[in-house]
Amino acid sequence: MTESGVTTPPPPPDSGAAPMVLTQKKIWLIFGALVAGMFLASLDQSIVGPALPTIVGELHGVEHQAWLITIYILAVCITMPLYGKFGDLFGRRSLFIAAIGIFTLGSLGSGFAGFLTDGHMAFWELVAWRGVQGIGGGGLMILSQAIIADVVPANERGKYMGPMGAVFGVSAVAGPLLGGFFTDHLDWRWCFWVNVPVGLIALFIAFRYMTLPSHRNTKPLDYWGIVCMVLGTTGLVLITDLGGDTWAWGSGEMIALIAATVLAVVALVFVESRAVEPILPLHLFRNRVFLVSTVIAMVLGVGMFAAIGYLPSFLQMSTGKSAAVSGLMMIPMMVGLMLTTIGSGLAITKTGKYRVYPIVGLAITCLALAWLTTMTEKTSIVEIGAMIFAFGAGLGFVMQVIVLAVQNSVDPHEVGVATSSNNYFREIGAAVGTAWFGSLFTGRLIDNMTDVAADQGAAVAASGFDPSSMTPEVVRMLPEPLHDAVIAAYANALAPALWYVFPLFVVGLILSLFLPQVTLSDEAGMVARGEAVRG
Repeated sequence: MTESGVTTPPPPPDSGAAPMVLTQKKIWLIFGALVAGMFLASLDQSIVGPALPTIVGELHGVEHQAWLITIYILAVCITMPLYGKFGDLFGRRSLFIAAIGIFTLGSLGSGFAGFLTDGHMAFWELVAWRGVQGIGGGGLMILSQAIIADVVPANERGKYMGPMGAVFGVSAVAGPLLGGFFTDHLDWRWCFWVNVPVGLIALFIAFRYMTLPSHRNTKPLDYWGIVCMVLGTTGLVLITDLGGDTWAWGSGEMIALIAATVLAVVALVFVESRAVEPILPLHLFRNRVFLVSTVIAMVLGVGMFAAIGYLPSFLQMSTGKSAAVSGLMMIPMMVGLMLTTIGSGLAITKTGKYRVYPIVGLAITCLALAWLTTMTEKTSIVEIGAMIFAFGAGLGFVMQVIVLAVQNSVDPHEVGVATSSNNYFREIGAAVGTAWFGSLFTGRLIDNMTDVAADQGAAVAASGFDPSSMTPEVVRMLPEPLHDAVIAAYANALAPALWYVFPLFVVGLILSLFLPQVTLSDEAGMVARGEAVRG
């Protein structure tokens, strides 16, 4: 029950355990640790980007640089369902503390990569430590959202889930900004070392104040489901990362990888339909709230990262600014996302109604994306800022609201696996969307730059400009009209390509109309399960 922000879970029958009261102060302390953990995990998806050229140059890994990002995404995707399910089976406190420790250790090791090794070994040492980071990061993302469901009832959870959703917007801007700053003014290693003090503080708070139930599971673990899930996820991420670049789509290697991935997914469905405690329960997909919310999450993953992934690059080219400065130009999107995420969370807490927000949010997102397709080389920075503010505002109405809807619609014993499954499909969508749109955008850009070279042949020859080595600094120094032609080629590759993303958000909008409104529970997960809280 809840009264004045105090949660008092009753002990199980005959347990002999006295309930431990969670005061509002303790809930906020726990919440602080959760937000810190989620921020660290989401920040490390983007902070490495601006530092990549320096890192791979120093550690001799230019030809394999994509692995520094791919290994982190892969580790996060693989571990999300595991943390979600194991949290339901064994309790989340110890898992969260372990996830913070693993992530902090991975960050420390990443910063020291190359101190004991040299040459290409130093690069692969960094890749390995990034994998360790991802193993911890997957737990931080999922357990942060699931633990809130343990200590805060659904009808009050909006005011906590709102700031958690805003963390993604902040990290999307802060990541490139901090990565560029550390690389330019300190050392790229601070992209990783910065996590250590924050991780240690979060670890202390979690260990000292996080009082959550633990369980003793007597059911068999879904080992074969775990194996099939890991193989299928790894195959899908590698297909999106390697396809059309490292391996041609029609090559024997790619065909074999696709076949193995399909086989792993089919085996996963077969195994999960028979498992006692499946790592990915198929019966969840018979829950309309879960099904609609999860498909929307996947659409968001594909569309969001496809739409905004290459916008900072365009801003660099059009303004000639550095990577760090171009990150500042993404602040309007962060502000829009924060306002609507926090605002919708507070409104849901007050009214108990959540269904309208994904509908409104996806409608705004569709309009904002259509507006972005009108962007040209002459579009002012102010207008681009307004475009991405609207885009972020639309996303903010959706991201955490669908997580709240999912948590409220499932049995309290499955909050963790339902939350992780929703996030898992969003991350898979992000991996697919980034690769798909990147291929689409790059192809259009190459065609446009070929046309520029043909139309501006004399200017290209006089300036010595090489389209394959285009950087913001080089573009800024180009003479007119070659300068404008190059920027126009970039804009004409990006803006029209966004129309390919538009139908995805329309599908999401249509799906949101079928999202049921379920009365929000007035009990926290621990209370609903009737579990005693033990520190």
